[in-house]
Amino acid sequence: MLRLWAHGSACEDRGVPGQRSLRGRLLVAAPPLVDPNFDRTVVLMLEHGDDGGLGIVLNRRSETAIDDVFPEWFELVSPPDVVFVGGPVSTGAVIALARRRHDELGGFVQILDDLGTVDLADDPLDVGASLASLRVFAGYAGWSPGQLEAELEEGAWFVVASEPGDPFVGTPEFLWRDVLRRQRGRLALFSNYPEDASVN
Repeated sequence: MLRLWAHGSACEDRGVPGQRSLRGRLLVAAPPLVDPNFDRTVVLMLEHGDDGGLGIVLNRRSETAIDDVFPEWFELVSPPDVVFVGGPVSTGAVIALARRRHDELGGFVQILDDLGTVDLADDPLDVGASLASLRVFAGYAGWSPGQLEAELEEGAWFVVASEPGDPFVGTPEFLWRDVLRRQRGRLALFSNYPEDASVN
Protein backbone atom coordinates (compact mmCIF):
# COMPACT_ATOMS: atom_id res chain seq x y z
CA MET A 1 0.00 0.00 0.00
CA LEU A 2 1.50 3.32 -1.07
CA ARG A 3 1.36 6.19 1.40
CA LEU A 4 1.85 9.86 0.72
CA TRP A 5 4.93 11.62 1.98
CA ALA A 6 5.99 15.26 1.91
CA HIS A 7 9.21 16.86 3.10
CA GLY A 8 9.47 20.10 5.00
CA SER A 9 10.03 23.33 4.07
CA ALA A 10 27.32 24.02 -5.58
CA CYS A 11 29.72 21.91 -6.64
CA GLU A 12 30.90 20.66 -10.04
CA ASP A 13 32.78 17.49 -11.03
CA ARG A 14 33.58 15.23 -8.06
CA GLY A 15 34.03 18.11 -5.65
CA VAL A 16 33.10 17.94 -1.98
CA PRO A 17 30.27 20.31 -1.03
CA GLY A 18 31.92 21.70 2.10
CA GLN A 19 29.35 23.74 3.95
CA ARG A 20 27.07 24.29 0.96
CA SER A 21 23.76 22.51 0.72
CA LEU A 22 23.21 20.35 -2.35
CA ARG A 23 19.46 20.89 -2.28
CA GLY A 24 18.17 21.21 -5.83
CA ARG A 25 21.38 19.78 -7.34
CA LEU A 26 21.85 16.51 -9.19
CA LEU A 27 23.98 13.60 -8.06
CA VAL A 28 25.07 11.60 -11.09
CA ALA A 29 26.42 8.14 -10.31
CA ALA A 30 30.06 7.87 -11.32
CA PRO A 31 30.82 4.67 -13.26
CA PRO A 32 31.21 2.02 -12.22
CA LEU A 33 29.02 2.32 -9.12
CA VAL A 34 28.68 -1.22 -7.81
CA ASP A 35 25.54 -0.62 -5.74
CA PRO A 36 22.73 -1.84 -8.04
CA ASN A 37 20.32 0.61 -6.40
CA PHE A 38 22.28 3.53 -7.82
CA ASP A 39 24.20 2.29 -10.87
CA ARG A 40 23.76 4.93 -13.64
CA THR A 41 21.26 6.89 -11.63
CA VAL A 42 20.56 10.60 -11.53
CA VAL A 43 19.41 11.75 -8.08
CA LEU A 44 17.72 15.07 -7.39
CA MET A 45 18.57 16.27 -3.88
CA LEU A 46 15.48 17.40 -1.97
CA GLU A 47 17.25 18.05 1.33
CA HIS A 48 20.87 18.23 2.43
CA GLY A 49 22.38 19.55 5.64
CA ASP A 50 23.89 18.65 8.98
CA ASP A 51 21.24 15.97 9.51
CA GLY A 52 22.14 14.16 6.28
CA GLY A 53 20.59 14.13 2.84
CA LEU A 54 17.49 13.00 1.00
CA GLY A 55 16.92 12.72 -2.73
CA ILE A 56 14.94 10.89 -5.39
CA VAL A 57 16.21 8.86 -8.32
CA LEU A 58 14.87 10.47 -11.49
CA ASN A 59 15.56 7.80 -14.09
CA ARG A 60 14.13 4.52 -12.77
CA ARG A 61 10.59 3.80 -13.88
CA SER A 62 8.52 1.03 -12.33
CA GLU A 63 5.89 -1.22 -13.87
CA THR A 64 3.11 0.39 -11.80
CA ALA A 65 0.79 2.57 -13.83
CA ILE A 66 -0.38 5.82 -12.27
CA ASP A 67 -3.91 4.90 -13.27
CA ASP A 68 -3.71 1.84 -10.99
CA VAL A 69 -2.83 3.76 -7.82
CA PHE A 70 -3.72 7.42 -8.37
CA PRO A 71 -6.30 7.43 -11.18
CA GLU A 72 -7.53 10.91 -10.28
CA TRP A 73 -4.06 12.31 -11.13
CA PHE A 74 -3.62 10.36 -14.36
CA GLU A 75 -4.39 13.29 -16.69
CA LEU A 76 -1.83 15.54 -14.95
CA VAL A 77 1.17 13.19 -14.86
CA SER A 78 3.98 13.79 -17.32
CA PRO A 79 4.58 10.79 -19.60
CA PRO A 80 5.52 8.03 -19.16
CA ASP A 81 2.47 7.64 -16.91
CA VAL A 82 3.98 5.26 -14.36
CA VAL A 83 5.23 5.51 -10.80
CA PHE A 84 9.00 5.98 -10.67
CA VAL A 85 11.35 4.23 -8.22
CA GLY A 86 12.65 7.12 -6.14
CA GLY A 87 15.08 5.00 -4.16
CA PRO A 88 15.48 2.02 -1.83
CA VAL A 89 14.29 3.76 1.38
CA SER A 90 10.61 3.61 2.44
CA THR A 91 9.44 2.22 -0.88
CA GLY A 92 5.84 2.44 0.27
CA ALA A 93 6.09 6.23 0.62
CA VAL A 94 5.14 8.45 -2.31
CA ILE A 95 6.68 11.80 -3.26
CA ALA A 96 4.96 13.87 -5.95
CA LEU A 97 7.36 16.21 -7.69
CA ALA A 98 5.87 19.08 -9.66
CA ARG A 99 6.71 22.21 -11.59
CA ARG A 100 4.24 25.01 -10.97
CA ARG A 101 3.01 27.54 -13.51
CA HIS A 102 2.74 30.43 -11.01
CA ASP A 103 3.37 31.25 -7.38
CA GLU A 104 -0.21 30.93 -6.17
CA LEU A 105 -0.25 27.20 -5.45
CA GLY A 106 -1.31 26.06 -1.99
CA GLY A 107 0.45 23.06 -0.47
CA PHE A 108 3.47 23.48 -2.74
CA VAL A 109 6.83 22.93 -0.98
CA GLN A 110 9.53 24.65 -3.00
CA ILE A 111 12.83 22.94 -3.71
CA LEU A 112 14.30 25.17 -6.41
CA ASP A 113 12.64 27.97 -8.38
CA ASP A 114 9.33 26.56 -9.66
CA LEU A 115 10.19 22.97 -8.70
CA GLY A 116 8.75 21.44 -5.55
CA THR A 117 6.48 18.79 -4.08
CA VAL A 118 2.70 18.62 -3.92
CA ASP A 119 0.39 16.53 -1.78
CA LEU A 120 -1.53 13.89 -3.72
CA ALA A 121 -4.14 13.95 -0.96
CA ASP A 122 -5.25 17.30 -2.36
CA ASP A 123 -7.98 17.50 -4.97
CA PRO A 124 -6.36 17.51 -8.43
CA LEU A 125 -9.20 19.73 -9.64
CA ASP A 126 -8.00 22.42 -7.22
CA VAL A 127 -4.30 22.34 -8.16
CA GLY A 128 -4.18 20.80 -11.62
CA ALA A 129 -4.38 24.07 -13.55
CA SER A 130 -1.39 25.37 -11.58
CA LEU A 131 0.88 22.46 -12.52
CA ALA A 132 3.10 22.48 -15.59
CA SER A 133 4.55 19.01 -14.88
CA LEU A 134 4.03 16.21 -12.38
CA ARG A 135 5.81 12.95 -11.62
CA VAL A 136 5.23 10.45 -8.81
CA PHE A 137 8.03 8.58 -7.04
CA ALA A 138 7.84 5.65 -4.63
CA GLY A 139 10.66 5.58 -2.09
CA TYR A 140 13.70 7.80 -1.84
CA ALA A 141 17.46 7.81 -1.33
CA GLY A 142 18.71 8.77 2.12
CA TRP A 143 22.09 9.54 3.68
CA SER A 144 22.94 9.81 7.36
CA PRO A 145 25.07 12.74 8.61
CA GLY A 146 28.45 12.67 6.87
CA GLN A 147 27.61 9.67 4.68
CA LEU A 148 27.09 11.59 1.45
CA GLU A 149 30.19 13.67 2.07
CA ALA A 150 32.20 10.46 2.46
CA GLU A 151 30.79 9.11 -0.82
CA LEU A 152 31.73 12.34 -2.57
CA GLU A 153 35.26 12.09 -1.20
CA GLU A 154 35.44 8.56 -2.62
CA GLY A 155 34.36 9.82 -6.05
CA ALA A 156 31.06 7.92 -6.12
CA TRP A 157 29.06 10.89 -7.44
CA PHE A 158 29.36 13.81 -9.80
CA VAL A 159 27.53 16.89 -8.50
CA VAL A 160 26.05 19.08 -11.23
CA ALA A 161 23.36 21.70 -11.72
CA SER A 162 19.85 20.54 -12.56
CA GLU A 163 17.85 21.85 -15.50
CA PRO A 164 14.08 22.48 -15.39
CA GLY A 165 13.15 19.50 -17.56
CA ASP A 166 15.35 16.88 -15.87
CA PRO A 167 12.77 15.50 -13.39
CA PHE A 168 10.09 15.16 -16.09
CA VAL A 169 12.02 13.96 -19.13
CA GLY A 170 10.02 11.66 -21.39
CA THR A 171 12.94 9.29 -21.99
CA PRO A 172 14.38 8.74 -18.49
CA GLU A 173 16.50 5.82 -19.70
CA PHE A 174 18.76 8.37 -21.46
CA LEU A 175 18.95 10.89 -18.61
CA TRP A 176 22.25 9.65 -17.14
CA ARG A 177 24.05 10.01 -20.47
CA ASP A 178 22.29 13.25 -21.38
CA VAL A 179 23.17 14.98 -18.11
CA LEU A 180 26.83 13.97 -18.42
CA ARG A 181 26.97 14.86 -22.12
CA ARG A 182 25.96 18.47 -21.47
CA GLN A 183 28.77 19.00 -18.92
CA ARG A 184 32.04 20.67 -19.77
CA GLY A 185 35.44 19.06 -19.94
CA ARG A 186 36.14 15.54 -18.80
CA LEU A 187 32.71 14.94 -17.29
CA ALA A 188 31.21 14.78 -20.78
CA LEU A 189 33.55 11.91 -21.62
CA PHE A 190 31.89 9.71 -19.02
CA SER A 191 28.67 9.76 -21.05
CA ASN A 192 30.34 7.25 -23.38
CA TYR A 193 31.26 4.86 -20.59
CA PRO A 194 30.13 1.36 -21.69
CA GLU A 195 27.48 -0.44 -19.67
CA ASP A 196 29.81 -3.42 -19.63
CA ALA A 197 33.14 -2.05 -18.40
CA SER A 198 34.95 -5.04 -19.93
CA VAL A 199 33.97 -3.78 -23.39
CA ASN A 200 36.63 -1.46 -24.85
